[in-house]
Amino acid sequence: MDSNSRDNEYNLAIKNLFHGKIMERASAARQIGHFKDGRATNILVRALNSEEDPIVINRIIEAMGEVKDAKATMVIVEILKKELEKQESEQDKSLLFLIVESLMKIGDKRALEHLGLLSRSCESDLKKLTEEAIECIDPNWKENLRKNSKI
Repeated sequence: MDSNSRDNEYNLAIKNLFHGKIMERASAARQIGHFKDGRATNILVRALNSEEDPIVINRIIEAMGEVKDAKATMVIVEILKKELEKQESEQDKSLLFLIVESLMKIGDKRALEHLGLLSRSCESDLKKLTEEAIECIDPNWKENLRKNSKI
């Protein structure tokens, strides 16, 4: 694909992300993630802040993970915090899985503290994935925790 057609495809995806119907917005978010272009982070954040549909929100978070831009970390963490404020029985498990996977792909250590809260989950699959994410983001996390507790 040449750069001109790639740019046209990217611009169409952005247009659909903001102006399409639900499934067009979800598809556009996924497509933007596949471009793996750092310029998309601000656009995805803006879309996330205005989006109300859970399917589209999930696809935007997934796209942020694909882009792997650390600027998205704290935006995703804020969604994680809101979800963790709910009773565990009311939490959206699929959203939590997507959040953990996206944060793992991004690999920003600022997410570790918040992932630590999820590692106490009663949901065994979620707990396992969260532990994998923590290990992936910081393979020396146990050693670093010991150092920090001695300070």
